[in-house]
Amino acid sequence: MQGKLYLCATPIGNLEDITLRVLRTLKEVDLIAAEDTRNSIKLLNHFEIKTPMTSYHEYNKIEKAYQLVEKMKNGKNIALITDAGTPGISDPGEELVRICQESGIVVTSLPGAAACITALTISGLSTRRFSFEAFLPKEKKERTLILSSLEQETRTIIIYEAPHHLIKTLEDLYHSLGERNITLCRELTKKYETIFSTTISGAISHYKEQAPKGEFVLIIQGKNQQELLKEQQQNWKNISLEEHMEHYESQNISHKEAMKLVAKDRGISKREVYQMLLTENQPIIQDNRIK
Repeated sequence: MQGKLYLCATPIGNLEDITLRVLRTLKEVDLIAAEDTRNSIKLLNHFEIKTPMTSYHEYNKIEKAYQLVEKMKNGKNIALITDAGTPGISDPGEELVRICQESGIVVTSLPGAAACITALTISGLSTRRFSFEAFLPKEKKERTLILSSLEQETRTIIIYEAPHHLIKTLEDLYHSLGERNITLCRELTKKYETIFSTTISGAISHYKEQAPKGEFVLIIQGKNQQELLKEQQQNWKNISLEEHMEHYESQNISHKEAMKLVAKDRGISKREVYQMLLTENQPIIQDNRIK
């Protein structure tokens, strides 16, 4: 019989957050694949777990994944752990899961701590809808592209950041998103856990005076939906009604349906669109019946 891959969530700070199921699984599997064996051995020693361990990290994630899959095909059960939190969230574990799925290996997840969810729930910002971006790209072009895509994001945004990059990231966010409410969480579940709710500009000022320490999770308020709608409506009003109609009719959308879409885009009624087109005496008017 084939073995199975167990994704085992480990504590993000407080060791008491590990689950009984994870402890049992780490003791029972044949092998533990760890992102950093030097870090993970401390956890295993604390709980007196003697299971053999191997490294699985960003720089061997593809080649090593196939080696681990072969072991599972031969009946070995393997647990995957990350430095802290849930494997597969902003770490190379996602590649191993993908290759296991492609190879027909069963994957199961043992839930536990995740910094992004922990921070979100205590942020005081909306938790109903959120966008998890993890660490922003370092490469300038890709980073600019991601930041640009977040400008109109109405969901709460979650970003990870290291202390030595925090101010630069906050400045980039301010430049792209403008002023927003933000909650900065650090040292989650640890003795000096800090939750700081402010604005983006307030955070920049604060951390320029007090050097940031520890790993941060940034929870950023999404764009107000009403503001976004008004902006979108204004953008449509910057083009003529004829151009707006042509935008949809060029996509083989019927004249009648195009009028409905134009009315929705501009925040007016279909009858108003008809009257405006009639007044402008545009040749696209074909039917004077409004249903």
